[in-house]
Amino acid sequence: MKLLETIKTKVTAVALALWAWTLAKAVEWKLREKLIALWGKVKGLCLRLRDRFIRSKANAKLQSMTPLGRRMTIMLCGVFLLLGLIFGFNQLKTFMIKHFIAGMGLPPATVSTMVVETTAWQPKLSSVGNVRAFRGVDLSTEIGGLVQTVPIKSGMDVKEGDLLIKLNDASDVAQLNSLKALADLAKVINERDRQQLEIQAISKNVFDTSKADAASKQAQVEQQTALVAKKNLKAPFTGRVGIVMINPGQFVNPGDKLLTLQTLDPIFVDFNLPQSNAEQIRVGQEIVVTTDAFKGASFTGKVTAVSPKVDTNTRNIQIEAQLANPDKKILPGMFANVNIKLGDEVKLLTLPQTAVTYNPYGSTVFIAKPTGKKDKQGKPALEAQQVFVTTGLTRGDQVAILKGVEEGATVVTSGQLKLKNGTPLIINNKVLPSNSPNPQPQE
Repeated sequence: MKLLETIKTKVTAVALALWAWTLAKAVEWKLREKLIALWGKVKGLCLRLRDRFIRSKANAKLQSMTPLGRRMTIMLCGVFLLLGLIFGFNQLKTFMIKHFIAGMGLPPATVSTMVVETTAWQPKLSSVGNVRAFRGVDLSTEIGGLVQTVPIKSGMDVKEGDLLIKLNDASDVAQLNSLKALADLAKVINERDRQQLEIQAISKNVFDTSKADAASKQAQVEQQTALVAKKNLKAPFTGRVGIVMINPGQFVNPGDKLLTLQTLDPIFVDFNLPQSNAEQIRVGQEIVVTTDAFKGASFTGKVTAVSPKVDTNTRNIQIEAQLANPDKKILPGMFANVNIKLGDEVKLLTLPQTAVTYNPYGSTVFIAKPTGKKDKQGKPALEAQQVFVTTGLTRGDQVAILKGVEEGATVVTSGQLKLKNGTPLIINNKVLPSNSPNPQPQE
């Protein structure tokens, strides 16, 4: 109840204050005199119109009608007059709205802009590829056996010919020694038969038989020597071994994958380019490789081979490049970003790719053009002007502009979808689109 009384009191006080202000202003503005004068003019006009109507023929005809007809006629005239006033008011309202809108012009649009500048541009081709070892193989044995020793450790660098895994070869070595003894005996017998043949003590047939037997025994020795060698797995080339998971006493079967051996310096990068770039690629070109594993680091190399055929499914050309990898940071299987330099560095006008609108009839940009007038803040007023441009290569967030704009022009970089020629512009560069030649993913 107290709240209602308080509200009532305040509303009453406001109403009284408003009435007092109205009365004061009425006195100040002399509204009473003006209203009296206006009412006198309206009253005089109405009296003159009434007198003229009374003297007219229409009034005479109206008075000659019956009371019912006279009332119907007055009612119809009043209805038509009201409809005419309503129609006239609507037409006046429509005209005033159109006139107001036409006088307003296009509403201003808020956009971001930048001044076109010439920047250094290195022509290049970009691709992605895979890192491949200069030499790489998964080692296994031709024959099975029991592992006797494993003289290497995981991740160890070995040289060509170093022993990696030794299988138990005791019985094979014993057999080899036996065959060597038989081979030596056959060689002695053959030498004795040669001496006897010289003095005609034996026939030529006996000498040939002993000679063939000596050769056969020597072949058996060589065969057994090769068998013993197969029990010793040696490095076929210099490289780094992978994770060693073989232990002494373990039995291995022929063809089992035992460990991997990779040559890491130098190292290859395989990548593909579209067939349209075939003319620009040649052996010996310099490339720059980056990987996600080493951010900020780049590795240089050269193209070593270009495939002599185009893949019929993708229409791409396979390319091989070789990199120096003295620190052995790059590992086979890594994902790589490849950039191929094409010629010398040039100067080009660049814009963010968001500034260009691509259409079937051509690419366009909007320029912020001064109108020669001032806005409400006293700054030079700007309006949008659409121009056609010829675009060139792209890199990161940027695109090269070959024709259409001049250096120093102010170009709209965002918000151009709501523009047309002559649209007033409000510049707001607090938030600008990305314009990096080498953007990086945001984490």
